[in-house]
Order: sequence, then structure tokens, then C-alpha cells
Amino acid sequence: MVDHAVGENVNQVVDSGKGIPPRPGPSGPPDSPGFELPLLLFGGFRTLIDRLHARLADEGHTGFRPAHGFAMQAIGLRGATASEIGRRLGVSKQAAGKTVDRLLALGYAERADDPADARRKLVHLTPHGHAVLARSAAVFDELRAEWAAVLGADHVRALEADLRRVVPPETAFRLDATSWLGGA
Repeated sequence: MVDHAVGENVNQVVDSGKGIPPRPGPSGPPDSPGFELPLLLFGGFRTLIDRLHARLADEGHTGFRPAHGFAMQAIGLRGATASEIGRRLGVSKQAAGKTVDRLLALGYAERADDPADARRKLVHLTPHGHAVLARSAAVFDELRAEWAAVLGADHVRALEADLRRVVPPETAFRLDATSWLGGA
């Protein structure tokens, strides 16, 4: 069983399809049950994200969580209000505000007056926030290289190309996964 959370087992599916007979494929070997594809894709996602966060924790970013990375992507380079962050993440303004408060406490973000409207507060990433995002990008490159070493570089490139063919471009980089996973 793979541990899909840094330091804890959370919401794991224990039965990976054991006992479910394979279905015959169109031209030979049996196909996996249809539900297995999304679980494998999600498992791959979780494996990469969890390994990233384990590495970041080992490097001193012990309080940094996946939700923080999504929120920092939602903040972007220009900054955003809590309402904008909530909309981009598909969560309530209050939920976004709690995540922003945690980013502020950890030193990854700061609040400032909006130069266009002093009544609004914008959240911006700090140099520490930009540094953890840059480190995350480097670790993702390392993890991708590990997958390429196991599967073959051509296979990983083909997998990415195939996913680009079936994942609509407008949903490829959506940040609002929490809304359909039971979040706010």
C-alpha cells in the first residue's frame, strides 16, 4: 500500500480492484475496469504531490500543504483579493481567507492595499513564497525525471501528449478541485 499523504494515511482506497475480473479488450489483452483509469490518474497525481511535499518538508517547509500551493497559484504574479482567490479555487471567500491567513503566518504571502482601490486588500507572494514555488517547480522536474527513468522518457512524453489530446485545454490547469472533492 502506498502512503498518499505526508506522514499520514488519509482517504485511501484500500481495495485496488482485487476480485473484479478483467474485461476482454477490443483486440486481445483484457481491459481494466473503467473506474480504474481515474483512480490511477488520481493516484499518480497524489503520488507526485505527496512526494513533492515530503521533499519540501525535508528542506524546511514543514507547514506547506498542497492547498497552499494551489492558493499561491491562484494569487498569481499580480496578487489577488480573498474573493478572487476563492473564485479561482472554487471555495468560499471564508475558506480562501483561512488559507491566506495561513500563508501569511508562514511568510509565503503578505497583504497590501490595492493601488487602484484602497478599500481592497490584495494578497501578494513574498520572496519566500516565490522561492517555494521555484523549488516546487524544480522538484516536479526531478520527479518527472524519476518517472522517465522507470517508464522511459519517450513513454512519459507520449503519456503527456496523450493526456493533452483528451483533457480539454480549459480544464487542464484548473485549480478548483476542492469544489468537487467536498471542499467549501
